[in-house]
Amino acid sequence: MNSVKTGKIYGINGPVIYLKGRSEFKMSEMVYVGSQKLVGEVIGLDKDLTTIQVYEETSGLQPGEEVVGTDAAVSVTLAPGILDNIFDGIERPLEKIAEEGGAFVVRGVNVDSLDTEKRWETHITVQEGELVHGGTVIAEVQETRAIVHKCMVPPDLEGTVVSVKPDGQYTIQDVIVTVELMDGTRKDLTMTQRWPIRVPRPVHHRYPASVPLVTGQRILDTMFPIAKGGTAAIPGGFGTGKTMTQHQIAKWSDADIIIYIGCGERGNEMTQVLEEFSELVDPKSGNPLMDRTTLIANTSNMPVAAREASIYTGLTLAEYYRDMGYDVAIMADSTSRWAEALRELSGRLEEMPAEEGFPAYLASRLSAFYERAGMMQTLNGATGSVSIIGAVSPQGGDFSEPVTQNTKRFVRCFWGLDKSLAYARHFPAIHWLSSYSEYLNDLSGWYSDHVSPKFVDYRNRLMALLNQESSLMEIVKLIGGDVLPDDQKLILEIARVIRLGFLQQNAFHKDDTCVSMEKQFKMMDVILYLYKKSRELVAMGMPMSVLKAEGIFEKVIAIKYDVPNDNLQLLDLYKNDIDAFYNRVIEKNA
Repeated sequence: MNSVKTGKIYGINGPVIYLKGRSEFKMSEMVYVGSQKLVGEVIGLDKDLTTIQVYEETSGLQPGEEVVGTDAAVSVTLAPGILDNIFDGIERPLEKIAEEGGAFVVRGVNVDSLDTEKRWETHITVQEGELVHGGTVIAEVQETRAIVHKCMVPPDLEGTVVSVKPDGQYTIQDVIVTVELMDGTRKDLTMTQRWPIRVPRPVHHRYPASVPLVTGQRILDTMFPIAKGGTAAIPGGFGTGKTMTQHQIAKWSDADIIIYIGCGERGNEMTQVLEEFSELVDPKSGNPLMDRTTLIANTSNMPVAAREASIYTGLTLAEYYRDMGYDVAIMADSTSRWAEALRELSGRLEEMPAEEGFPAYLASRLSAFYERAGMMQTLNGATGSVSIIGAVSPQGGDFSEPVTQNTKRFVRCFWGLDKSLAYARHFPAIHWLSSYSEYLNDLSGWYSDHVSPKFVDYRNRLMALLNQESSLMEIVKLIGGDVLPDDQKLILEIARVIRLGFLQQNAFHKDDTCVSMEKQFKMMDVILYLYKKSRELVAMGMPMSVLKAEGIFEKVIAIKYDVPNDNLQLLDLYKNDIDAFYNRVIEKNA
């Protein structure tokens, strides 16, 4: 016990404290500060000054109080019990904290990250004499109805199994396997691992993007897809629908596990997430959605230093489940609040500010965060992925501010929300002209094999029509739409069909909230068939007023509501309706 490293507080500046003189602390070491044992982390070491950021409220701390080292980095506990749970930024379960201290997080609260008393039905998957290495699955636990938790050998261990417990009920701290390491020492393995949050977990190798993360949202899946293991940013001003878009992806995407990080968001927003997610039923399994979800809540009234840690805590949990072979999607809401926490801490540390007061290392922190995404071959040979979808909240909706601009450099998918679309009640309010996805070419092979070889071509044709509409609208604004020739009026009408019938989606309609790739393709097929037939009629000299009078455009817009998801054959009948419309117009005007 005499070897415990200690120091005395010399100065306090908000969440930043200073120790004078040489200390034996290490960089990034976790420490306990003051008599209440507040959690902190060493972020600066000088020959006669140690700087520590504290993850809890520091009011009441005094110079002279003791700081105690732990000789370990800020780490998370990895074991069964993570799913269907809600943590604060440093993996303390909020339900347990509420039981001990009420509605608000009390300072210095000391609770276990995971339940150490619960007994899990455990199936041991290794035998005596077996050679194991980092990532080898040693036991399986049915963590929730939806997910089997695979307990693994920590990445840095290798050896031979010398004793194994029988299948049965164990806590996460019980020894279940003993391994003799290469140097002859023996190591007892439990279901629990500890891992430092700022260190990426090791993998065998990274795969290139080749499989889309299917979300059921047409503007995402068809127009601007994200790959499994990909990165995307959703920037938008207040009220444009960032959080709702993330909710839809969390609810409907084909990821196995969702990690939702509420970083610096309003408390009522996190409450809404909690209430909604606990009531939602997972459409794939019929179980509650929380069975495959973990929430990390770090609301705007919590200490700013923990806001920065919450992002890395969520990432580390995601990488742990990726190592089991699961596809994990992270919703980070919002990285702007995280950047603001960096700015505040940087100011207190008196660092030289860069653009708009953000620290000069903002770009490298953002890149380090997004680079931890990817589809990987894990150490045990499984394939798993971490996809990161980060919301950005630029002040005043200005996409030229530093967080949005730097995020753009590191993500390959950009879903730009537009306040004029949001105010017009067009949701998702993702603007098709300011958004892009660099994954389209990577995923074209998957679309050809799983949906249709024509899929990417159809998508590009819809995009071309929307771009033409944008150019024509400049003319319409200047001189009105009546002077346009009929072929250009047709482009405007078809673009309206695409916008209202395809890009706009109703999250509260049972058939429209989530749409299969097959239905998305067939909808494009019908819209383009309508354009082809209408163009033929216009080429014959039929005026647009005659075509619009038939009501066929409105009928095609209503496809999204009129065709149930379990009866897609009805979509094939729409081509018959378009042919009938074509013949009617010719007969009437013959």
